[in-house]
Amino acid sequence: MEIIKTALRSLLSNRTRSLLTMLGIIIGVGAVITMVAIGRGAAQQVESALSGFGSNMLIVMPAPPNSTGARGAAGSGQSLTLEDSYALAEQTFSVARTAPEVNSSAQVIFGNSNWNTSITGSTPDILQVRNWTMASGAMFTEQDVRSGAKVCVIGQTVAKELFGYSDPVDMTIRIRSIPFRVVGMTTKKGANSWGQDQDDFILVPVTTAQRRLSRAGTRADTVRRINVQAKDKDSVSSAEKEIISLLRQRHKLTEGVENDFDVRNMTEVQESMASTANVMSMLLGAVASISLLVGGIGIMNIMLVSVSERTREIGIRMAVGARPSNVRVQFLTEAVVLSLLGGGIGISIGVGVSKAVTEFVGWATIISGQSIIIAAGFSAFIGILFGFWPAWKASNLDPIDALRTE
Repeated sequence: MEIIKTALRSLLSNRTRSLLTMLGIIIGVGAVITMVAIGRGAAQQVESALSGFGSNMLIVMPAPPNSTGARGAAGSGQSLTLEDSYALAEQTFSVARTAPEVNSSAQVIFGNSNWNTSITGSTPDILQVRNWTMASGAMFTEQDVRSGAKVCVIGQTVAKELFGYSDPVDMTIRIRSIPFRVVGMTTKKGANSWGQDQDDFILVPVTTAQRRLSRAGTRADTVRRINVQAKDKDSVSSAEKEIISLLRQRHKLTEGVENDFDVRNMTEVQESMASTANVMSMLLGAVASISLLVGGIGIMNIMLVSVSERTREIGIRMAVGARPSNVRVQFLTEAVVLSLLGGGIGISIGVGVSKAVTEFVGWATIISGQSIIIAAGFSAFIGILFGFWPAWKASNLDPIDALRTE
């Protein structure tokens, strides 16, 4: 405690110089915490956005048409049917359930209110596949799908625009002048990380969408894509192989003929993007750590100056019995205290800046206790690393030469 008190007295005797010396550590620690918080927030946003597709997901889409060497957009072909979706659910071991999709957009009307939104035709299994839940009412049934019933489930944004704060269940809306009865409303999900509103949609039975709402030129029996949910995470790869094998068989594709469909493994995409976000977080932290190195060099320079200024003091200490180890510990303690004080201030600034970024810029940030502990430990390490040379130099001074110094 006496050594620490002496170190604090020495630092306080030159407040301005001590503050300027700590500035590199303050900026470095603050930058590391802020950059890591931003990187972690970005990684979480990516994971959250991709989790909206569902868990253990694969997406089967028609291969783009190839006309005179020019390939069309992904999913623009018409090679997948509703029967393909049912076959994948019934004739594969690794697939838990499937949900076909037919997509379009339309102006929706209720009374004097109207709203343009996306229309998705699917089956009841889309709730489990996409991890959706119901806020009121219920999902339409398989019987509704078989009969092509004019019923629908709406998202919260559509409900708000058409009905305000009233319960929409059992109300009748018009989609392209066709009356549909609202049987349920999904739970609010909000916007994803790309700013897309995840509650601005209407779900209808896939057969109803095919027969009544499909765009002109679309075959009546086709679907735009098939969402496939594997039984568990370990089954995703085997499910992908089974999907390819069964669809090639159903589409009568002989050996050597390219698939007329594409299978996208969303689990691999999610892991790849999350890994990329984590790497970016580490790179941001590494770049910010350079300022810690600069701060450490500043500490070493000032401590060397301090040794030169206090040479006579060191000679007096040794003359009255101080051992070289006592002098080393004294100057090393001063360097560590200087570094830790800078680290503490830097942590406070880093936490404050991270919260300000979330509040005013709108970026998600995650401040972890682990990053704070690492920053504090690293600042102490910087003090020891860059304070050792000045402390060693001070402890090796000759007492007689030191006492002669004016």
